[in-house]
Amino acid sequence: MEEKMKEINSMLVEIYDDINHIEEYTIKQGAFNDISITEIHTIEAVGMYGSKTMSEIAQALDITMGTLTTAVDKLIKKGYMERSRSNTDRRIVNVSLTKRGKLAYRIHEKFHMDMVRAIMKDFTPEEEEILLQGLRKLNQHLKDIYTPGK
Repeated sequence: MEEKMKEINSMLVEIYDDINHIEEYTIKQGAFNDISITEIHTIEAVGMYGSKTMSEIAQALDITMGTLTTAVDKLIKKGYMERSRSNTDRRIVNVSLTKRGKLAYRIHEKFHMDMVRAIMKDFTPEEEEILLQGLRKLNQHLKDIYTPGK
């Protein structure tokens, strides 16, 4: 059992690292090589449609407002985001994606879907279901055990 646990740990770390490296390499080789993985995830947190408040984005990314402000400022300078104040409450700052930001979002989303499709082509339908069940359990376990405030 101890050997299996060590192998599972090793595989989880290796898969996490591999996905990060692949994602980073893909970003640097593409049309949006001026943004980092952290910045693309900030773009992802804002979303394609409408706008989100700075508080909503900071909460989704689990970062401080100061960290988010720095990231948003950089992404505005690079042309990926725009900031506006709420018409009803001037204290509220909304952030939305520009056309360039939306394109980066779509390309990043396509990268993830292409990666999943490439992985899944080697699986039988039964293996797909087993993998999905295992990932659901893993995801729920991580949320139950490691989510702050629980």
